[in-house]
Amino acid sequence: MKLTWLGHSAFRLETAKATILIDPFLTGNPSFKGLDRDAAVKGVTHVLLTHGHGDHLGDTVPIAKETGATVLANADLAAWLGKKGVEKLEAGNTGGTIDFGNFTVTFTNALHSSAFITEDGVSHALGNPNGLMLHIDDEPTTYHMGDTDIFADMALINELHAPQVGLVPVGDRFTMGGAVAALACQRYFNFETVLPIHYGTFPIIDQTPESFVTGMASGPTEVLTPKPGETVEL
Repeated sequence: MKLTWLGHSAFRLETAKATILIDPFLTGNPSFKGLDRDAAVKGVTHVLLTHGHGDHLGDTVPIAKETGATVLANADLAAWLGKKGVEKLEAGNTGGTIDFGNFTVTFTNALHSSAFITEDGVSHALGNPNGLMLHIDDEPTTYHMGDTDIFADMALINELHAPQVGLVPVGDRFTMGGAVAALACQRYFNFETVLPIHYGTFPIIDQTPESFVTGMASGPTEVLTPKPGETVEL
């Protein structure tokens, strides 16, 4: 499995049979500036969304129209995307699992919010925020936490899914900060590998993942901190 961090919470995940974008915030993403958008969206088969905020919804609509990719989102967000012209939609909600053949996605809980504010200032409520659990044939189970704080039921998520790879928000203010994120990973999960995300994008969130890296130093989990655009193989 190839995992490319596109900055903020956006990822390109390549498996043997699917090319997946998660939270494809590309246009307007300061961390994505200077990267190749065409390369990021080439061959995309699926777009997975954790929630409806603009820095996660991102380029979903144009990407879906350009590539014909199937978009997975919570039911309210999926209905809204349908009105925006997205044709291939898979809607679900917290606790539900959607089977794509060679991989499944389960919506987990996340402690956050989910709305989209249009340029004219109108706010659209777009369902509940989620994390996404990916069980992929012959690949490590991967958990994108979305935007969230720590919560005790992370222990139950680990019991149900045993994720091996964690994509963990660490930027503080809108999500848990690095020290709390490290506590969440060490107390509730047995990750083999984690990548800190949702930092360095905007001035009001933490600019580096150092507090998370420091908090993880005493444990066995491998912490990877690629630069935006860099690919790791897992």
